[in-house]
Amino acid sequence: MQHAFRQVFLFGWQQARCCAFAVALVGGVAVSGLLPELPVARYDLLLGYGVLLTVLARRLGWDTARDTAVIAACHLIGLLFELVKVHLGSWSYPEDAVTKFAGVPLYGGFLYSAVGSYVCRAWRLMSVELTGYRPRVMVPLAAAVYVNFFSHHWLPDARWVLAGLILLATIGTSVSYAVGQRRYRMPLALSFVLIGFFLWIAENAATYVGAWSYPDQLHGWQPVSPMKIGAWALLISVTFVLVAGRRRAAQGTASPPRPALPRSEAAPGVPRSLPAHPQTAPPGLRHEPSRTPESHSH
Repeated sequence: MQHAFRQVFLFGWQQARCCAFAVALVGGVAVSGLLPELPVARYDLLLGYGVLLTVLARRLGWDTARDTAVIAACHLIGLLFELVKVHLGSWSYPEDAVTKFAGVPLYGGFLYSAVGSYVCRAWRLMSVELTGYRPRVMVPLAAAVYVNFFSHHWLPDARWVLAGLILLATIGTSVSYAVGQRRYRMPLALSFVLIGFFLWIAENAATYVGAWSYPDQLHGWQPVSPMKIGAWALLISVTFVLVAGRRRAAQGTASPPRPALPRSEAAPGVPRSLPAHPQTAPPGLRHEPSRTPESHSH
């Protein structure tokens, strides 16, 4: 029982570390609503805060250079998403700002950057590995999910069809992750649903502090509909595919190890025979054979 509590605590601590960027961002939004009237609009102030937070996350090692590139892509994808949705009246940013284009403050993309940061950090901090992942199927499905969030305003909504196709595409696909010295595994589709649930909770917190407002929240905050859990579960698949693709590309461009020189080609002054010292992993670090995410992809 003590071990189980310890694992739960470690898992919670890892998740808190993964959410560092998102918590700092939403916390900044909350604090900005408590500030006295300033000569700078709140949305403009939040844009500067988001940029500063991104730089700080890079300097503190929260995000690597590759992570920052993925997070920037999430920001741009999110801004396009916001522009269309705000134009169609799905939600709004009621306050004025200089850095506001077509009703969308530029800081709005950081809300999607936070999701990208979470996925990137979770992948590294929890040593995520994939088994049975099918990128050739998941990439077009994720693209279709993203397009459907726009097209359902004019065409029949295909989200349930796409959700079913993702379930089929992820049959046999599992996520392995480390908590302390033990590894656990869950179906990839289940991870999408769980992340979607917690994003829905975060969305309630974000709208409560005024990050944005749905039409029914303009005259007083109301809880976000639980139906948004499914929407977030689908949207997280887009971020996941983006991060997974970037990691696969980085792995493919990594320089292979240099082969050892034959005895006759050894450099001058280097002994022809050196004792071998194989590197060994700390005992008990893993309970499963080590592997890379790509080694089990299909």
